Amino acid sequence: MDRFYVTTPIYYVNDEPHIGHAFTTLNADAVARWHRMLGEDVFFLTGTDEHGLKIQRAAEENGLSPLEQADRTSVRFKEAWRSLNISNDDFIRTTEPRHHVAVQQLLQRCYDNGYIERGTYEGSYCVSCEAYYTDDELGEDRTCPIHKRPVEHMVEDNYFFKLSAFEDRLTDWLTNSPDAITPDGYRKEALGLIRQGLEDISISRTSIDWGVPVPWDDGHVFYVWYDALINYATAVGFGSDDARFEQWWPATHHMLGKDILRFHCVYWPAMLLAAGIEDLPTYHVHGFLLVSGEKMSKTSFNKISPTAMVEEFGVDGFRYALLRDHSFGPDSDFSYESMLSRYNSDLANTFGNLLQRVTTIVGKKCGGVAPAPRVDSPVADKAATAIAETIAGWAKFQAASGLDATWRLAREANELLSETEPWKLEPGPEVDAILGDALEALRIVALLGAPAMPEAMAAAWARLGLPGRPEEQRIADAAVWGQYPGGVTLPEGEPLFPRLKAT
Repeated sequence: MDRFYVTTPIYYVNDEPHIGHAFTTLNADAVARWHRMLGEDVFFLTGTDEHGLKIQRAAEENGLSPLEQADRTSVRFKEAWRSLNISNDDFIRTTEPRHHVAVQQLLQRCYDNGYIERGTYEGSYCVSCEAYYTDDELGEDRTCPIHKRPVEHMVEDNYFFKLSAFEDRLTDWLTNSPDAITPDGYRKEALGLIRQGLEDISISRTSIDWGVPVPWDDGHVFYVWYDALINYATAVGFGSDDARFEQWWPATHHMLGKDILRFHCVYWPAMLLAAGIEDLPTYHVHGFLLVSGEKMSKTSFNKISPTAMVEEFGVDGFRYALLRDHSFGPDSDFSYESMLSRYNSDLANTFGNLLQRVTTIVGKKCGGVAPAPRVDSPVADKAATAIAETIAGWAKFQAASGLDATWRLAREANELLSETEPWKLEPGPEVDAILGDALEALRIVALLGAPAMPEAMAAAWARLGLPGRPEEQRIADAAVWGQYPGGVTLPEGEPLFPRLKAT
């Protein structure tokens, strides 16, 4: 069986979950569900990043110890992901003993292989990024290019990772592996960072003790990024189960936002190579969700809680609208109004109304017993195109394009009803043919839409009189025209997606 290992970044515990976090996590969840439906052995990881100066200062501001701060906020992320029906197989915390073991073992390998040496760092540091910046990278008034706040000047005894030793190997990797980072613009961005020249980077701190101790020098803890990045290896057995790691690591896919591309797509593969790990992850990078043109952040006060959106749109309504309206790649604008429009257009009208109309007409014209579709239906070819384009979208980690293709089939079924008006016809073969085709289109949409809306599509599946759940099906077997059985009695029910009004 093929394996598929997908990760989100691990989120900082200095703040609460917001829509930006939810966007990455929902995309990873939907992709994981899709690959399960492909019949693959899937492992899906998310978690929280709990070390570093940013966490220590947040704890101090709240009158807590760093671990108390981490405990409280980590729980909020777990609760948020449960509320969004996230299907992660593991939730890792960097304060866990298993992770300390993995961090120390991987970086000890780098040290033993001659890629870590002692030195002194003096330069500009952004606490919010947990990152050092050169003068050329800073904005006006020596501000962080991401957070637009003044950086701090630091002088510290550190250990340095010899990133510069990996310029050629990283360049060859990204040049010869066109799918290593998608969309391709981000691969080119990573190549650009490498071709500008790589400097050795500080990987330890002596000014704080909230972190994983450096095993060869008790006075240092690892700087947060080089602790955090290793979580992906920890979760699949690095440092504890070599056989499991060897099975899963070649199947690794990291999903992340563009603001952490440098750490994930340049520093992390170099660290793996330095530790003697030749299999490098595949990366899938997205842009920012913008509110009024600005990236969501703690400092700009434009955060939007996923919980508030769920209360408005329901879990699956929110999941669908967020995934459908924002491609995984470029920046995109988020607004309540666009979510409401998408919900009403695609869910209440296109799909929900279709399901309600078809099942109602079956009740009136067919005695509630569903007819089977035509093998030579005029919708069959359109369904085949929609299925192929849906599969292609998900294969590219593009939930938005996959869902767009799926919903085109729902629109085709609506057009079939509008053109033939079966509610005006006498019961008989013609009505049976039309309704059978519409039911089959609904079955396929429920099947292909299940990764985005698992519970809503399971409810639709039941309304179609089908046993089990769509997520239990295999795409290769079930995404073929003509499998709606017919002859089943359809249950009555209320509209699956009632139309919403602006609040």
